[in-house]
Amino acid sequence: MITYSYTILYVDNVEETIDFYIKAFGFTQKLITPEKDYAELETGGTTLAFASYSVAEYNGISIAKSDKSTTPPAFEITFVTDDINSTFKQAVEAGAIVVKEPVQKPWGQIVGYVRDINGFLVELCTRVG
Repeated sequence: MITYSYTILYVDNVEETIDFYIKAFGFTQKLITPEKDYAELETGGTTLAFASYSVAEYNGISIAKSDKSTTPPAFEITFVTDDINSTFKQAVEAGAIVVKEPVQKPWGQIVGYVRDINGFLVELCTRVG
């Protein structure tokens, strides 16, 4: 059996990123290494984690660095919320960059987009249906 357990995003500063996600979305820190080069958040069924670029180098993998001044990478992380307006506002107050204000889709879902402090695209939305 295979389960989807982690999404790991590589960043310049793991500690700053964890602090941002705690302030922006109210998550709880699950763990952080003594070197502060890897950390995890409590986000539900799948763990959202952050690792420093030095961890990628240590593991022998080459990756492109995220840059908030360029177009975001071709993926997004999505958080479902019951109060999208408050969540969106909280994220922006914590330093998220507005990409698209929340709008209602024809199927009833409300969806908005921000970029985190590293430039990753984050979708905030209500449940479908």
